Amino acid sequence: MIHASASRRVGFLLALLCCPLVAAAADEEKKADPPNIVILFADDLGYGDLGCFGHPTIATPNLDRMAREGLRLTQFYVAECVCTPSRAALLTGRLPIRNGMCSDTKRVLFTDSLGGLPEGEITIADTLKGKGYATACVGKWHLGHLPQFLPTRQGFDSYYGIPYSNDMKPTVLLRGATVIEDPADQTTLTKRYTAEAVSFIRQNRDQPFFLYMPHNFPHVPLFASDDFKDKSLRGLYGGVVEELDWSVGQVLDTLRELELDKKTLVFFTSDNGPWLIKNRNGGSAGLLRGGKGSTWEGGMREPTIAWWPGTIPAGGVSRELGCTTDLLATISALVDAPLPDDRVLDSYDLGPVLLGKGESPRKSMLYYRGRKLMAARLGPWKAHFMTQAGYRQANPEVHDPPLLFHLEHDPSEKYNVAKDHPDVIADIRKLVSEHEANLNAPPSQLEIR
Repeated sequence: MIHASASRRVGFLLALLCCPLVAAAADEEKKADPPNIVILFADDLGYGDLGCFGHPTIATPNLDRMAREGLRLTQFYVAECVCTPSRAALLTGRLPIRNGMCSDTKRVLFTDSLGGLPEGEITIADTLKGKGYATACVGKWHLGHLPQFLPTRQGFDSYYGIPYSNDMKPTVLLRGATVIEDPADQTTLTKRYTAEAVSFIRQNRDQPFFLYMPHNFPHVPLFASDDFKDKSLRGLYGGVVEELDWSVGQVLDTLRELELDKKTLVFFTSDNGPWLIKNRNGGSAGLLRGGKGSTWEGGMREPTIAWWPGTIPAGGVSRELGCTTDLLATISALVDAPLPDDRVLDSYDLGPVLLGKGESPRKSMLYYRGRKLMAARLGPWKAHFMTQAGYRQANPEVHDPPLLFHLEHDPSEKYNVAKDHPDVIADIRKLVSEHEANLNAPPSQLEIR
């Protein structure tokens, strides 16, 4: 007869033996049932334009709730300070200078451009499609409007949206590669994008899916539906952002209704900072300096929220470094997909940060404006080798020695401390030298005419 205390010890030992088996079974289940992925991407939204990032009069209840239920990332960046290169970086996990998606003379693609995202690039959509995902792009593309560059040639099963910025003419709405509206009625654009996204989710509820939803707003010219255009305390700009917030709420509510919320990672951010020269029709970078078109923090640090109920701990704030280029490695790790090994990637797996289990593997940031490396960050330190204030300054101002700011003490970049830290500048120069020594920059796709 086994004594009671001995019986408890045997039970405890059996439990210990079973733990690895249970964990292994959970991992296998996760691989067999990978998460859906949704990326919501605003256009020209500033760091300070959301309620949960400090705006006093723009009402964003859905994004605020998303932040309460998920994770706010307060030091999250894009790889470039304007539309086309920023979008290329997000989808490929690579700095735009590596695939020709940037230029010093043509900041973005235009309606007469003959170039686009090269066919050989591997996008997040390509990666997920290879794992059996249904894939859709709903919204602004801006990576090439010719048929060979459209989303359906870059890993997406379907496309619905305007293929470039909403201030470019002709402003056409496409389904696939077919023009279905010319000019597009932009007053109902956010609502129609939302209906398309919700329909895609419903149609693919029984299989893994990837929804990339890059909005055209709040890029100028501003348009909102009658339900929003005259309702915000912030005026038309506020109404446009509040309609985007409504759209986010519709997507999240659909996931909740279909009981897909606990198996879907939703990521919200913006392509670059606010277009400050548009005055009241542009947004706010909050306490950050500069905006769209500049490599000051306000041009490239974005309001970012990650949401995955039951997996991402609710109500968190991460001050770890991250960049949109990191989404490729992060998503690939989540779905157990291999990363391409035949090219240089600028992508780190942020899984430990999202899950609240560790630090970011990213320790540095490179700030490009076109093909010029303007600044670099290492840890909390940022050195500016050149600065250019958005769209009004014709040529960059060169700084030798570089300006140096401690971003965790001085996120507004007000206090240059270069003279006190020559050792930090030396470390950052070494980082830049190592990057440039291994850089192979192809010709610009944006300059093809």
